[in-house]
Order: sequence, then structure tokens, then C-alpha cells
Amino acid sequence: MSAETIPHKVLQHGERTPGKPAYYVRENDTWRATSWGTYAEEVKTAANAMIALGLEVGQPVGILGFNRPEWVIFDVAAMAAGAVPAGIYTTNSPAECKYILGHSEAPIVLLENEEQWEKIAAIRSELPALKHVVMMKGTDIDDEMVLSWDEFMAKGADAPDGELASRMDSLDMNQLATLIYTSGTTGPPKGVMLSHDNLAWTASQTVQMFSVTSADSAVSYLPLSHIAEQTFSIHVPATAGQAVYYAESIDNLADNMREGQPTIFFAVPWGWERFHAGVVANLAETTGAKAKIADWAFEVVAKVSALRTEGKEPSGLLAGQYAVAKKLVIDKIKPRLGMTNARVLGTGAAPISKEILEFFARLDMIIYEVYGQSEDTGPTSTNRPGKVRFGSVGPAYPGVDVTIADDGEIVVAGRNVFLGYYKDETATAETLIDGKLHSGDLGSFDDDGFLWITGRKKDIIITAGGKNVAPAPLEGGLKSHTLISEVVVIGDRKKFLSALVTLDEEAAAAFASENGITDPLHESDRIQQEIEAAVEDLNKDFARAEQIKKFTVLSRQLSIEGGELTPTLKVKRNKVSEHFAAEIDAMYGE
Repeated sequence: MSAETIPHKVLQHGERTPGKPAYYVRENDTWRATSWGTYAEEVKTAANAMIALGLEVGQPVGILGFNRPEWVIFDVAAMAAGAVPAGIYTTNSPAECKYILGHSEAPIVLLENEEQWEKIAAIRSELPALKHVVMMKGTDIDDEMVLSWDEFMAKGADAPDGELASRMDSLDMNQLATLIYTSGTTGPPKGVMLSHDNLAWTASQTVQMFSVTSADSAVSYLPLSHIAEQTFSIHVPATAGQAVYYAESIDNLADNMREGQPTIFFAVPWGWERFHAGVVANLAETTGAKAKIADWAFEVVAKVSALRTEGKEPSGLLAGQYAVAKKLVIDKIKPRLGMTNARVLGTGAAPISKEILEFFARLDMIIYEVYGQSEDTGPTSTNRPGKVRFGSVGPAYPGVDVTIADDGEIVVAGRNVFLGYYKDETATAETLIDGKLHSGDLGSFDDDGFLWITGRKKDIIITAGGKNVAPAPLEGGLKSHTLISEVVVIGDRKKFLSALVTLDEEAAAAFASENGITDPLHESDRIQQEIEAAVEDLNKDFARAEQIKKFTVLSRQLSIEGGELTPTLKVKRNKVSEHFAAEIDAMYGE
């Protein structure tokens, strides 16, 4: 019998600490707790319901909806029954949902609400394997294919006695546990196959490295179809016994954070940029003596954070100054952000500017940047307590062997490396070579063992002059400017590099107000000058052939709906080039 899978760990907490809170849901203006004992029973009931509906070992099930307890219960229950959960992004179109459900041949799918049901209803005739649709709480659909959550859970009583226990006893750590469908920057999504050992081992390493205990708590709000959110909402809590607060929605996240005050919080760079913009806006209203005190406090805390990135603590005069700075300034800012108790702050999925990390370090919030991908269960490397270097993605994850190939590609070996791509031997053979993950990313280690990302092999631009240019450093450098939200460098087979730029709407509006600009996009001489100055400053750090010669401020944001961004906010370069061909041609006089 294996007792180390995520489902086993959930049931163990249900037996050992049945009364401790496992998760919180906000109802009637209060947070209602559900215990580990109840959570474990919910998982067993849902697993039995799947068995009663005819779900076989190894079969996938789909999940489409925002973060809810039902999402996680269904996910863990599927694994307990020997099946394979596959999350679908809530922003996916009916055609994208059809691809994932058709590719996985899932006989059961869990849906959040009527909006998601309408997507499935539109494609159901094209999904011969789909037999049952289960709705999360609060939505009833009158259709013979559909079960309400209560109806689904009631099916658990029809499962054969002992079948679930037998299936759990038979679980193998190297068995397929879950499918993570990539967000697909190019082509259709690929199903990343992760084993029970991948999930359990990676979570265990995370718990040890960050000293996570049952006293910790986190807020669940990022897409659960992504491995990062599954790690912090499912696998780490199952390993450490910590509680999870389910955010009501992205719009309510700020309020939910202030009410829950979690100890663990993970955000993609976009989230930290929004926090940054809010703090900057509030600080701008501080003047006179208060502003001077705040500036002094930030400088003191910056010195303390610099020590802590190296595993040291302040002493003497600095320790005294730090205590005063916290009392006068920091302890008034952090509660408003929901960060009063925060001790593990993370970011990943995309590059974040060094300036953003340094800004939060001045607020007594050291953010650990992690790098990895679904194919290695999330982490390749990460900054961590006492080992932080802003701008890097930290040392290799504990127990993971990370090397740099001759061409600069990052290669990963370890128990977190995936089994391969579902039903795609060709793609597996290209990525998984001799058991090692060839990431497709370019990087280098410094003398202290910190990994630095320098680009992506497929994103390399080859100019008309034959110069190979990695766009990531240029894009990251420009995105650090407060007015800029996104940058896409252009130049493949062109005589010079150019850039498409989108404005940060809040920052642009504030800048426009300060400078008497009515329309930032069309009366943009001052804004153009600001960005031009940023480009010129950036170019000083690059060779002539790597410098941006022209740029265009786009009239709209890149978006998921527009097809330029994946659900995890990665840029689809081919779509950007296609949708803004006229703007690109204009920069090159074509």
C-alpha cells in the first residue's frame, strides 16, 4: 500500500486532525470553516460517486470553473479513485474546451455555473466520450446529462463496498495522477502527465524549504488548472495540513486578503504590479513630515531586507530603527494589503521586474521568484529564505539537478520531471531526453549558484544581419517603467529591432492628469517622450544590433479574449505579429 499520494495525505489529516480547519468559504459576510474531517469525507464520497458513475482507473475527468472547494474535492477524489483530473481554464472558448475534453476522452466533467454549461452544451454532440456533467453548488441545470452537486454526491452510496479502498491501496507512486494542459503559446495545448510521486515529492520539498505548518494559510484565486495554484491550493495544504481561503472572485481578492490575512501568498507578476500601483497611488497622497518619515522608514527596511536576503538579521542601531520603522509606517501599510501575517511570498509563471521586487523589499515583503514549468511540476529553481538575489530565479530546487547545455538551454533532472505528453510521443521525445527535461529556456548560473534566465530558444530573434537576440531582457527592462504594461520586441529577419508597447492604464491616467493630458493614447506627445527616454536609457546596456530603434504604443491592451495572451498571461508572439501587422509594417516603412 502507498500512503504518500496527495489523496492519502488528505485522508490522513481527516483522521489525525479532524477538527482543524481545512478550508474557508465566505458566506453571509463571514468566513465559514470546513474541517479536515469533513473535507476527507467529501473526498471519499465524491470518489465513490465517480466509481458509481462507471469511472475506470486511468480515465481522465474534466474540471472547468473558478476556485471553489468543489474543484479541489473533485480533483483529489478523482486521484483517489485512480482516475486523472484535467483542469480547463475558465476563459477557454467552447472550441478549446472541446479540444481538451475530446483529447482526454473524459467521461465526466465538473462545471462551475450556467456560463460554463453553455460552452459544453454547444459542443456536447462532438464529445462522444462525455457521459456526465456535474455542477458545482448553486447551479441546477435541467438536462438528462447533468447532475447537481448534491445529486452527484448522493451517488456515492451506490459504489461497491470496498472498491475505493482497493483502488487507493493499488495506487502506485509512478502512476499518472493528473494532466496539466499547457496554455499553448503556439499550437494546441499539450497534456503534461504528472505522476503521484511528482506531486507528492514536489509538495514535500516546498513544505520543508519554507517551513510550512498547519498554522499557515493561503488564499486560492489563480487558475486551478495551472500547476502553481494546484501546488498552493491542493498539494502543499494536503502535505502540511494548512488551511485555504477560497477567494470569492478576482474582483473581491483585495477584500478577501484583508479579511483572511494569509501567511502564504503567490501571485503572477501582473498581480504584484497591481499591488505596486495601488501602494504608489496611496503614497502619492502623503506629503510633508509624514512623507519624510515614510521615506526614512523605507530606507531602513530596505537595509534590513538586504540582510535577510543573505540569511542575516539586523542588530544594534539598525535593529532599533527597524522596530520604529515598522511601528510608524510598515505595520500600517501591510494590513491594507492583506499582508499582516505574510511570511512566504512568491511569484512566477512570467518574468517580474527587479524594481518591483526591490519596491516590496522596502515594505518588509521579500518576494521569492520561482522559475519552472508544468513539465517539472512547477519548480526548477527558486529564491528562498536566506538565499535571494533579485532578478535571478534562485538556486536549483532542493533535490533537482539543473544544468546548462552547450547551447545555453536549461536542462532539468529529478523526481519532479514529468512522465511525458499525453498521447504525443513525438513531443515527448523532443522534450524528455534520457529522462531529462529540456526546458526550451536559456539561462546561466552565477558563481554563487543563482540561475538567471536569458531568453527562450524559440523566441530568439534573428535579424536580417544574422544577429541572434533574446528579447526577454529588452522586454523586461522596458516593462519596469511605470507607464508600460506590456512589451513585445519585433525584429525577426528585419534590419533593426522595434517594439510594440501597451500602456498601464492606471499609471497613464495618473500621468495624464498630472500633465494636463485629456487623452493619453491620442494626445500622447509627453507619454511618447517618456517612453522614448526609457528606450534610450535601456539601449545603453545593449550592443548596437540589440538596441530598439523604433516603438509603437498600441491603441489597446493585449488580451486573452483578443487571442494575444494565454490564460496564464503569456504572450502569443505569432498572434501579436498577426493582429498588429499594420503597426509593425509602419515601423519598417513596409
